[in-house]
Amino acid sequence: MPLWQIYHPEKAFSDEDKQAIAQHVTDMYESFMLPRFYVNVFFHALPKTSFYIGGEPCDDFVRVTIDHIARAIKDAETQQKFLKGCTRLLNPYVAGRGLRWELNVDDTPFEQWIVNGFKPPLPNTPAEIRWRSENRPSAYET
Repeated sequence: MPLWQIYHPEKAFSDEDKQAIAQHVTDMYESFMLPRFYVNVFFHALPKTSFYIGGEPCDDFVRVTIDHIARAIKDAETQQKFLKGCTRLLNPYVAGRGLRWELNVDDTPFEQWIVNGFKPPLPNTPAEIRWRSENRPSAYET
């Protein structure tokens, strides 16, 4: 599961922007063959008095943290391609609007993850293919 947490000034994104960003993020991971329901995008609007950069109140900065659980990107070339894809996805909404931004990716061990009480199937197995096509978790034979 990729979990995107986007911390932003209160008025940085409209509801339509948030929907569009979430759709773009979900589409990107679907192209990696992940079930769409794996993708979580949370927006955290922060007032200027709750957002500090360098000890100063801030209303022009967006912080994106991504937790990868379903897949880890191991090789440097793919990592850079992924970060460039994130930049293309986000730039119209951040840099294109004069906002400063930062992004990081953390990998969480696949073994420490469950969905609705189910241990997710391994990548590209028949069970994961079924989860993708049904867009929901379900029991499977291990």
